[in-house]
Amino acid sequence: MKPARASERARLHELAHLCGVETTHRDYRTRRPKAVGDETLVAVLRAVGVELGSLADVGRAVSEQRRARWQRHLEPVSVAWEGRAGSIPLRLPAAGSAGRLEAELNLEGGETIRWFADVAGLPVEERGQVGRERYVARRLPLPPLPLGYHQLRLGVARKEYQALILAAPREAFAAPGRDRSWGLFLPLYSLCRKRSWGAGDFSDLDAFSQWMARQGGQPVGTLPLLAAFLDEPFEPSPYSPASRLFWNEFYVDVTQSPELARCGPARRMLNSAEFQRELEALRAAPLVDYRRGIALKRRALEPLAEEFFLRRAKPAAFKRFLEGHPGVEDYARFRAAVERRRAPWPEWPARLRAANVKPGDYDEAARRYHVYAQWLAYLQLEEFSARAARRGQGLYLDLPLGVHAEGYDVWRYREAFALAADGGAPPDPVWTTGQNWGFAPLHPERIREQGYAYFIACLRHQLRHAALLRVDHFMGFHRLFWIPQGTAEGAGAYVRYRAEEFYAILCLESHRHRAAIVGENLGDVPAYVNAAMRRHNIQQMFVIQYELESDLQRAFKSATAESVAGLNTHDMPPFAAWWEGEDIDDRLRLGLITPAGARKEYDERAKRKSFLARYLRRRGWLAPHPNALGNRGGRAGWRGRLGAGLGRAASDAAGVMRACTRYLAAGPARAVVLNLEDFWGETAPQNVPGTVAQRPNWRRKARYTLEALSRRRSVRALLREVNRLRRRRP
Repeated sequence: MKPARASERARLHELAHLCGVETTHRDYRTRRPKAVGDETLVAVLRAVGVELGSLADVGRAVSEQRRARWQRHLEPVSVAWEGRAGSIPLRLPAAGSAGRLEAELNLEGGETIRWFADVAGLPVEERGQVGRERYVARRLPLPPLPLGYHQLRLGVARKEYQALILAAPREAFAAPGRDRSWGLFLPLYSLCRKRSWGAGDFSDLDAFSQWMARQGGQPVGTLPLLAAFLDEPFEPSPYSPASRLFWNEFYVDVTQSPELARCGPARRMLNSAEFQRELEALRAAPLVDYRRGIALKRRALEPLAEEFFLRRAKPAAFKRFLEGHPGVEDYARFRAAVERRRAPWPEWPARLRAANVKPGDYDEAARRYHVYAQWLAYLQLEEFSARAARRGQGLYLDLPLGVHAEGYDVWRYREAFALAADGGAPPDPVWTTGQNWGFAPLHPERIREQGYAYFIACLRHQLRHAALLRVDHFMGFHRLFWIPQGTAEGAGAYVRYRAEEFYAILCLESHRHRAAIVGENLGDVPAYVNAAMRRHNIQQMFVIQYELESDLQRAFKSATAESVAGLNTHDMPPFAAWWEGEDIDDRLRLGLITPAGARKEYDERAKRKSFLARYLRRRGWLAPHPNALGNRGGRAGWRGRLGAGLGRAASDAAGVMRACTRYLAAGPARAVVLNLEDFWGETAPQNVPGTVAQRPNWRRKARYTLEALSRRRSVRALLREVNRLRRRRP
């Protein structure tokens, strides 16, 4: 594309503004705004849905966008905070802005409110003109409303307009009496007992929860438990699920199936020598083997599914399950069709791509298997949630930002997604070329036109069981970096969303499910995002390692009563590895940083360690050691500086980790969620961002089984201290 003239660039930027596309983003090197290139801007606008052949089309596109705005007579969604009376804009042609208006509000509870108004008497908010057409925007008052989702219908000049009204509480739910709770985090696949099938399952999660309850812990934290492709295509990452609307049957405990007692073929299979040998091989494997694990579990589940569907009388709970999950049959047909065709849906024939799957397009046994697997997952999570609630506990679940591009959700709800772009992030100090996360972002306007139905369904699926829900990349409710497909990782632009509408849905659903919302706000997050989170009582994250790596000057200054605090996250090295700089070593080996970059990071890490040790000593959490003993056996050179001059206590990762843990436990954070693996000095990460085949991401088992863990006195002693400090007012 030829370079734009100044006048063309001005029009292009006007078009971007009309479409919610930002024309700059901050350059991490200069900390100043950096202009998005014209070519990139055009590509992002095309991904949004603007028809642009070249810069010569920009003028026409601007006029079309202006006209489309005025011809959107009602915004498809409006918010009424606390249900209080307000007003919404009504846009009409100037020539037709008179006469009687008929309004009808169909409330979620089934009631209807009707009223009439004189259009000419409504207050004028704005006037506009596109070409020869003139328009006027007026404000239509709304009556007070109960909280909920309400449908507004307007009749003006023999035309009808519709909108969704979100009457929502201004703040998200906060459970009374749950302040100063503490919990533990461990990926469920990593959590094993002697009876496990080579990875944790829902029964193991319950056993872990019981053990935590005996120590006084409440939130049980784990990675997303959502549906995944574990055959072909193969994608074990919990942050690239096959669907955000269904569970991962990998975590079902086959031995708890109600059908097992009367299914002879399944019992004989489970007791066979061949099956037991395979089971022992999975248990002995150092890493979780998803392919073998799901294949073995499916061999047991398929005859159980046949047994279940042969029964004429199904349990009443199954009927309730189908009513509460009306898409489960459709999901099962999709998964069965994927298995039949052994190809992703974009490669299917046109009819199947159009989400028109019929009997004969899949194997019926495979469909029944997927329905049954979801039914078992539903049963086991329902039972776990009930038992955990009786213990005063709850799940700390995680809603991923994206979904697998070849998964069910994009296939079924593709109008909600922008398929010509990927979500990602611009260049930053760690990812100097930017990041491409490989999933299609939600389209900011089409999801509004659909009344946010897909997003609400995703939320409800998690909130049925979550006492605390972490929302990944919370800034994405305000803006998300779009990378047009076929361009470089860093070549993209931010696209804005209607944040107020997301907040309204979050607040409403959190109250309905009595669950708190946690926003992942780590990274380069604009101040207005954090301010909005505080305004709506969305709990923020405070992560010690991130605070140190992000901005040394403000470390530990933001662990507030509205935060969920911890040492690290699943995308960070465990504390011991961070302390020893092993993550820097690993990134150097992987070629993600240069030797010069590694030297700089080692030096910076030494400064941060020194700062941390001094900070903890001054506050009495780390015993003072005036005689600096230097590095305790670390290798010379760059790494030698990591422990130099800190004293023996400060250069002891375990000692500093315990001091940090006590510091957080004594602090004001609403909840403290600790990575259990830090308690024994684990150095291997669960995930190394930027790697796929190079590292065993999402596959590492915990070093200790739950039985062995429960016998570790050092773990129990630290948990007793955490529990004591959390019960004490700061």
